Amino acid sequence: MTSLIVVLLLSYLAGSIPTSIVAGRLLAGIDIRTRGSGNAGATNVYRVLGIGPAIAVAVVDVAKGAVAALLISRIQIGMPAPVDPVLLRLLAGGAAVVGHVWTIFAGFRGGKGVATAIGALGGITPAALACSVAVWITLLLSVRIMSVASLGAAVVLPIGVWILERGPEGGTPRDMLWFTSALALLIVFTHRRNIVRLFRGEEPRLGRDRTPEGKQPENELLETTGAEGGGGEP
Repeated sequence: MTSLIVVLLLSYLAGSIPTSIVAGRLLAGIDIRTRGSGNAGATNVYRVLGIGPAIAVAVVDVAKGAVAALLISRIQIGMPAPVDPVLLRLLAGGAAVVGHVWTIFAGFRGGKGVATAIGALGGITPAALACSVAVWITLLLSVRIMSVASLGAAVVLPIGVWILERGPEGGTPRDMLWFTSALALLIVFTHRRNIVRLFRGEEPRLGRDRTPEGKQPENELLETTGAEGGGGEP
């Protein structure tokens, strides 16, 4: 149990690194959660700081999930963790996603978890992840609304696992199916305000923020509590 606790704790802390917040502080002396859409994610960094910082933030956020699932999950202290290695990677990746969404280093107000989830799943179920990424790219290019792309990719993920991860006897690994389903629900949960704005026709399309200092107009300022920021950012 010691190994399992250490793996989950370290994975959570790795996921909690507030990449976009650090970028905002270092590059512009701002809290990125008070600019643009108010979300601590790479897309809001793009809106406020530009494409270069956004790419750097996205790469680090993906890496957090990958490091947790592929490296931290292998840590052993005393006896090995009493779970299957694949399940341990899933749990470590999930802990990193939770850390990204509710980061202990920034008042438990983080991002949406999409980029970190991509990193976590890359070494666990690459085929299903590739399907989700393809859906994400297709939706983003067609509608240019990040939340729509992220939600579509989340919904496709467990379906991809169910179809593509069947074993020799035709069954899908139950742990992987449950995990990806729970992950999809978490991403839908973190996008709940985006869903409301989509129904209202108020969800912004992808693009740089043109207002001074990256601030939204008065009537477009969004709540910035936890994972409830706007724009569907990862």
